[in-house]
Amino acid sequence: MAVDKSQSHRAGVFKQTNKEHKHGKHRSKGALDNAAKGKVSVKNAVRRQKGDLTRDQRRNQSAQIRQKKREEMLAKKRALGGYEASPFLIAVLPLNKEFDPTTAITILCQCDEGAIIRKTSTGVTHICLPRFKKRFSFVVPANDNELDVIDTLKVADQVLFLLSAINGTEFIEQIVDQWGKKILKSGLAQGLPTPIVALADLDSVAPKKRADFKLGVQKMVTSWLPKEKLMVLDRNCDGINILRRLGDQKRKTILYRDHRPYVLGEELEYIQDDQGSMGTLKVTGYLKGATLSVNQLVHIPGLGDFQLAQVDAVTDPNNLEKHKCRDANGAEIIKVHVLEVCDPTKQESLDLYMSDAMDVDNDMLPSELHVDTADQNAKAETSKPKPEGWSDYQAAWIPDDDTEFQQDGISESDTESEGEMMDARSEDRSSCADEDSDGDSPTGSEIDVNDDKYDNGMDLNMEQQDLEKLKAAKADLIFPDEIDTPHGVLARDRFRKYRALESFRSSPWDPLENLPNDYSRICQFKNFAHAKKSVFKEDEKKPGAMPGLYLTVHVKNVSQLMWSAFEKTRSPVILSGLFPHEHKMSICNVVLRRTPNYGGAIKSKDRLIFQCGFRRFMVNPIFSQHTNGTKHKFERYFQIDETTVATFYAPVQFPPAPVLCYKEVLGTLVLVATGSLLSCDSTRLIIKRTVLSGHPFKIFKKSAIIRFMFFDRQDIMHFKPCRLVTKMGRRGHIMEPLGTHGHMKCIFDGQLKSQDTVLLNLYKRVFPKWTYEDLIVTCENQPMNMETS
Repeated sequence: MAVDKSQSHRAGVFKQTNKEHKHGKHRSKGALDNAAKGKVSVKNAVRRQKGDLTRDQRRNQSAQIRQKKREEMLAKKRALGGYEASPFLIAVLPLNKEFDPTTAITILCQCDEGAIIRKTSTGVTHICLPRFKKRFSFVVPANDNELDVIDTLKVADQVLFLLSAINGTEFIEQIVDQWGKKILKSGLAQGLPTPIVALADLDSVAPKKRADFKLGVQKMVTSWLPKEKLMVLDRNCDGINILRRLGDQKRKTILYRDHRPYVLGEELEYIQDDQGSMGTLKVTGYLKGATLSVNQLVHIPGLGDFQLAQVDAVTDPNNLEKHKCRDANGAEIIKVHVLEVCDPTKQESLDLYMSDAMDVDNDMLPSELHVDTADQNAKAETSKPKPEGWSDYQAAWIPDDDTEFQQDGISESDTESEGEMMDARSEDRSSCADEDSDGDSPTGSEIDVNDDKYDNGMDLNMEQQDLEKLKAAKADLIFPDEIDTPHGVLARDRFRKYRALESFRSSPWDPLENLPNDYSRICQFKNFAHAKKSVFKEDEKKPGAMPGLYLTVHVKNVSQLMWSAFEKTRSPVILSGLFPHEHKMSICNVVLRRTPNYGGAIKSKDRLIFQCGFRRFMVNPIFSQHTNGTKHKFERYFQIDETTVATFYAPVQFPPAPVLCYKEVLGTLVLVATGSLLSCDSTRLIIKRTVLSGHPFKIFKKSAIIRFMFFDRQDIMHFKPCRLVTKMGRRGHIMEPLGTHGHMKCIFDGQLKSQDTVLLNLYKRVFPKWTYEDLIVTCENQPMNMETS
């Protein structure tokens, strides 16, 4: 009988195989630590040395940075408009001269029944809203003086631009006139505060056309302010919306003013001294920006630099909790607390020039170069005519044509770049003194043409001078720095102050060589960037009045005649603090770019008006290229669509600071350039180049006979070591003169072409002239082109 054999199951390819438990094949963390006995692995040691963070550490660090930024933003937001902070300062500017902004102020004052309204003697309107727990200050600058508007924009936290629909009923482009465009350009160039644009009188537009009208206005606003949304201001509810946005809007940071203390004078009082000629000006207002010390100097545009006698803290009259500022009878309580009194031993000096006794022993402070001092003759003040309809204060910004200085400090004769320039065909460009016209100017059929009357109003001599200047600027653009060697003067005598360089970029030039006498009086820095950093760091630690306080600043030694003349102008009093050394004279360099609205020629040493930060003055700058090298080529003309550096003598100022450049054209001020402060570096090498040109007479394989570069044999021998270049890239040098009439044999690195031109480059360093003139009002009967330093 057969025995049954059972067959076991054979696993297939899909049999599940479980993972074994690896017991005994690993150690716990404690066992690893015990075995290491305190030793650290190389990988962990390198990570700790490099400062690498783990994932949790990076997450924690990001959270901390985010929380810190949030707290800083909240602190900045609470620093304005609250209970214990200064109110929002809003400049109200209509962009059309025909629009009256008082109607907008009235709507804002009446939009909330619980609002507390207060007006100051200087025209500032305070609105306190317990509903929002916010405070607002509205200031309306006079629209007949562009400079007052620009000064108000310097200190405003926000700006409310007003548009009227009535002005744009015919053509929507007319809603912003030429004056409004000029204000926008100047404001954007110097740093515009946070803007808000409101449209008034919308009821004057037909209901069916209002939507399209608002779209057209919004499109025009976007061309100037891309991120701003148009608002309406016709009713009380519109006023509430604007005040809410003013209180909650994120404000821009304007660095040049946030580093400095500044006050807009709301209450002014002048106390005359016993002597009668001088007095103390008490400026009351809210302190903003940085800490104000009683020992630092302050600057007031139109008045000058002054020392402080005392700083008082005054009870804020615009408190949201009004009952806390009144006694039992309801009378307002005004308390004055003396914060600081000046210390003569610590107070900054008003000396413009550096003294020999000043001891400077490190790189952070100014230093003097030991050169011979020379006394500067004071300029005789001459009265100048005042244009019809202009106030005395406005006339102060018109430079005097009779005060042009001698130009021998730059070169022996600048006619080398004009009269002797190679002739070039150029189109005559007219000097456009007005802003760019966008169809606002009347057409020919609208003008009553009277040839005799028109010709009587023209200055033909000025027209001829402008034409010659435009031709010279065009020739300098086509043939830069090229001149023809004069026949009657020996070249070695004519160019005795010049030198030749092997390479303009790399050849050495000592910045302390042959300095003018004026350099002995100016403030110079061994390391300007280090000095700026040190001054800012020390300024943060100084004691004084904190921003946000309502205080009274006592400005001492203010001339009574000066204040009487300034008071009649009704210009705003803006007090700004100065850093150490910012009252000393130095060499200032500013980067400028031409504005498209002015097409005239601007030559080096032309009289220009500069506004640098809070200062405004007149100088005759020299221009140079904005390059990274150690030497910068002098520019005879400020060409259109070019960026250049203007150099002049002026008080020290630490950047950043915006710069506006004006020029007087036919009795009006025209904005010709905008830019920023570069540095106060007196070692900047501005090198003037003069190019002598010659032409090939006979050409050989690698040599050629050149003529018309010199006309004397001794001149050729004098300039024989100089290097020659051609416009087509050849290089060479002079071998020997031929004859006695200026022909010379030259050798080059290749054969010349007949149409090529041989050039000889000569260089010399140039310096600006001391022509600084601070725009300070003196008195009513004297010329107001102020004290000349």
